[in-house]
Amino acid sequence: MKNFDVAIVGGGLAGLTASIYLAKAGRKVIVLEKSSHFGGRGMTINKNGICMNLGAHALYRGGEAFITFNELGVNLPGGIPSTKAHGIWKGDIYTIPTDFRSILSTPLLSWSAKVQFARLMIHLGNLDVGKVPKMSLTTWAENEIKDPMVRNIFYALCRTTTYTYAPTIQLASSVLKQIQLSMKEGVLYVDGGWETIITNLRNIASTSGVQFLAKKHVLKIEHCEGKQIIQCFDDEVFEAGAVIVTTPPKEACKIIKGTEGTSLQKWSEQSIQVTVEALNIGLKQLPNPLHHFALGLDQPIFFTNQSRAAKLSEDGSIVVSLIKYHNPVLELNHIQEEKEQLENMMELLHPNWKREVVAQQYLPKITVVYDFPHIDRVEKPGPNIPGMPGVYVAGDWAGHDEILADAAVASGKRAALHILKQSESEAVHHGNGAII
Repeated sequence: MKNFDVAIVGGGLAGLTASIYLAKAGRKVIVLEKSSHFGGRGMTINKNGICMNLGAHALYRGGEAFITFNELGVNLPGGIPSTKAHGIWKGDIYTIPTDFRSILSTPLLSWSAKVQFARLMIHLGNLDVGKVPKMSLTTWAENEIKDPMVRNIFYALCRTTTYTYAPTIQLASSVLKQIQLSMKEGVLYVDGGWETIITNLRNIASTSGVQFLAKKHVLKIEHCEGKQIIQCFDDEVFEAGAVIVTTPPKEACKIIKGTEGTSLQKWSEQSIQVTVEALNIGLKQLPNPLHHFALGLDQPIFFTNQSRAAKLSEDGSIVVSLIKYHNPVLELNHIQEEKEQLENMMELLHPNWKREVVAQQYLPKITVVYDFPHIDRVEKPGPNIPGMPGVYVAGDWAGHDEILADAAVASGKRAALHILKQSESEAVHHGNGAII
């Protein structure tokens, strides 16, 4: 049996982040990943020399992940995309207002709506989201925005910044915070895709002494005499003083023994998984050089040319992504029809695009997050599980005020710092219980 101070189950953003903080503090750490590849949904697929993320990925500058990466010394090459946007309404393309000139010129809005939109943007910039009462995004929007088209644009922006289409249950304060982050700091598109982030994190972790094991699927975790016993499907067993589980919440409940009636069970039951349909396309050139970023205003779809800000190929090929957001409140049907909807959007924005295709990647249903801040959330998950000493959770579902990659990274950091603080607290006691 191999012994470690901390074992981490899952080698995605949360697990990698946690491992670095622990190893830099001198802890003996191992990361166990059930697949053959580290990075989770942060991995990048190389198709014919073209880098494709698992759907459209953007790193929010000023978000917890970006701040943490800077703190850890992660160097991320890439670019900040232009915010110039188009909207699709009833099959036609319009300019989305993003500055004073475009507000005045857009035919989408009446004069009174233009005034209301300008006031909304100012209000969003100055809003203290901490004072927004607990309510759904729909409730907030219906109360604050009277013009229907202004609401349509607002909802489209909310879908794009949160990658979530659930306005009737999304926590308004969380979405508004993300909107502010987008407005003030913008996003970064990373050269080489998000594999660049994963590679950087792994290199820092390895240099800090973290050990990695791929194809190591954990069967169960049991608490025994102050230690965590981790048994894998191949019968290998590890012992650790603490364990951080970064799997989805329902999987965590299965592998951690004794979770019945615990907070972890509650977190799992309150979690709501978010999925999207994604179509990535590699093109020799962009048919219409004016259309780089587009939002569906009457349908939950989205288009972005990631190559306008990031290098994603060696030969100059363009990589674009189209997304159809799934509403987790509704049942998912007609996947093939949805792919046609994305292809039709591409044809509208870039006529004859199929002539330019060099690579494609279609993902009919990919998980965005395993939970997000919503009105039915009873409590914020993690990092520790009350009543289960030495067992911690992290992941995109374990965010507190963060969402998406920010939640994954922040929760991984939280779990690591909690372990370090706990061990420091225990260190001030010696055998007879006296405090030094």
